[in-house]
Amino acid sequence: MARKEEGRASLQATVTGRVHGVYFRAFVQQQARALDLAGCVRNVPGAVEVEAEGERAKLELLLEYLRQGPPAARVDGVAVTWGRYRGRFADFTVTW
Repeated sequence: MARKEEGRASLQATVTGRVHGVYFRAFVQQQARALDLAGCVRNVPGAVEVEAEGERAKLELLLEYLRQGPPAARVDGVAVTWGRYRGRFADFTVTW
């Protein structure tokens, strides 16, 4: 019998560039919810930080969105750390 966590993962990403004041967090939340991922996104000094959990393939799609960003953004870099699925989030939210 397959475990519920099989095929699932978590990622933590820090996105740098022009990512503040360009609706980056709302963009990430919209993309993550469309992909049925859970987690959060928040501004940190000089960057946006994303924590997400769900199916690995969907997380990889979210990562592509992070590398692109919304139209007014300029993404200079995305640092990613992968981890195991923990089920820590019920929804995808913007935190402050």
